[in-house]
Amino acid sequence: MESYGFLSVIPPVLSVFLAVYTRNIILSLAVGALSGTLILNAYNPFFATVSLMRDHVFVQVASPSNSQVILITMIIGGFVRMLEESGGAKAFSAAMVKFVSSPRKGQLATWMAGISVFFSDTANSLIVGPLFRPVFRELKVCREKLAYIIDTTAAPVVILIPFASWAVYIMSLIENAYSNMGISGEPFEVLLSVWPYQFYAFLALFAVPMIISTGKDFGPMARAQAEYLKEQQSTSSEPGRKEEDNQSLLIVILPFAIMIVTLASILGYYAATEGVKSVHVNAGLCLSYIFSSMGCAYIMKRNQGTSFDESMTLFFKGMGNLISVCAILALAWALSSICRELETGQYLATLVGDNLDPKFFPIVVFFIGAMMSFATGSSFGTFAILVATTLPVAHILNADLVLTIAAILSGGLFGDHTSPISDTTVLASMGADCPHINHVSTQFPYALIAGVATICSFFLLAIYQTPYVVLIMILLQYFAIRALMYRYGR
Repeated sequence: MESYGFLSVIPPVLSVFLAVYTRNIILSLAVGALSGTLILNAYNPFFATVSLMRDHVFVQVASPSNSQVILITMIIGGFVRMLEESGGAKAFSAAMVKFVSSPRKGQLATWMAGISVFFSDTANSLIVGPLFRPVFRELKVCREKLAYIIDTTAAPVVILIPFASWAVYIMSLIENAYSNMGISGEPFEVLLSVWPYQFYAFLALFAVPMIISTGKDFGPMARAQAEYLKEQQSTSSEPGRKEEDNQSLLIVILPFAIMIVTLASILGYYAATEGVKSVHVNAGLCLSYIFSSMGCAYIMKRNQGTSFDESMTLFFKGMGNLISVCAILALAWALSSICRELETGQYLATLVGDNLDPKFFPIVVFFIGAMMSFATGSSFGTFAILVATTLPVAHILNADLVLTIAAILSGGLFGDHTSPISDTTVLASMGADCPHINHVSTQFPYALIAGVATICSFFLLAIYQTPYVVLIMILLQYFAIRALMYRYGR
């Protein structure tokens, strides 16, 4: 095979540069992939364009495992739309609003409600935020704190659920990268191996109740709370809260009961017979979300008089909402296969050489992912580009692949969480009815606590690898937060 040397890094570098400059992941991946086929086809634009589609995009999308992922992703989008339209998502959050009589209880209830909406980071912000706005107003807690809580219980929760849409997306990237590297491994098992090392997700989630327990805030959040107390005016509660609180839990229990029974039955059967594989997980997810959507359709017909035809139309509209995610997937798969042909990983590994201890490679990947996600506002795009480009380098350097994947996920999540142009950050501001710049400025110091703790976690892993590192860092983070609040909190 011809050696392309420096040219082999042009596609991924160009993708990253354009992602930062244009903040458009689809365009960036497409241009990066096209540049790769230009190199592979002697810079003939006609051959390159056709090769991109024929030899990479079509081939990757036609792959059985990849086509399964695209279908499941779209079905999950349909289910989320059905759950929102049926009122189930609101009822799920409303059920958490109980016994709220103090600022601490109100904030903890918001945190618990955010965790309960684990199926969609978007739904989390747009459901939990409006539901708790009147609660925070009555308890005299600033909107910036509400925005921080719902933003921190959006993506960090969804990324930890192994049967949510994010997990399916990540498994597809892992399967494609492993296949290109010639490594055998079930993506679902790999994802479960990565789970205890998703440090930023765990640390950010636990930071919320740790901060709440102190009864204090520091930095921009403390100033925002002080200004809110000065400027607060008496306003009437938003209409509809009592109605939402009194909704029957059946509208949420039925779909999720169907989902759990279906998924548990399928996975349980295969676990007891031939063992659970990715195809069984994909089939179980597909059927469980379809049957759950049918449960939502039944509820909508009974409660709202919505016909099954109208429900099906809503389901397909929900599927359409995730078309952009599917496009990112297809282009990421194509870029990955192009980099394999160009031997990008091998070339980058020779550049790194002996200058970097493989044990510290995940830390480098974390910083790259954080900077890229912060600049682009897209954790999905960061995952796609880095899984395709850094895993082959990790493999050649004999760095731990599981920890490298964990670093990609943590870095992408941290950058996305602090980025002012991230969709989840914007939605959190909207959900809390908070000025966006206020949310970004008040959240950053709190997110930075979890970010620094994440870096320390990967340093500890470089010394001694154990999944219990996350427990150690959660404990250390607690003492750090208590110390910060004691010194600077008010």
